[in-house]
Amino acid sequence: MKKSIFSEKQERLCALLVEARNRAGFTQAELASKLQRPQSYVSKYESGERRLDVIEFIEITRVLGIPADSFLKKLSTTKWVAK
Repeated sequence: MKKSIFSEKQERLCALLVEARNRAGFTQAELASKLQRPQSYVSKYESGERRLDVIEFIEITRVLGIPADSFLKKLSTTKWVAK
């Protein structure tokens, strides 16, 4: 199995996180403030430059008002296109 950092799945995760933030009506700076992190933290995980651990992921979905399990279900049911 190849590393997922630059995979289409990782790109989809980042896109879904951006979509969720936008739907919640937050800028990167506003979300970062609620997470007590710098704005660059949000920017880096949304761009794929930084990966999230599961605890960070759960905290982000909590602040966005999205159950982590429903977010993961959406991610896991996405059809992936093989390169």
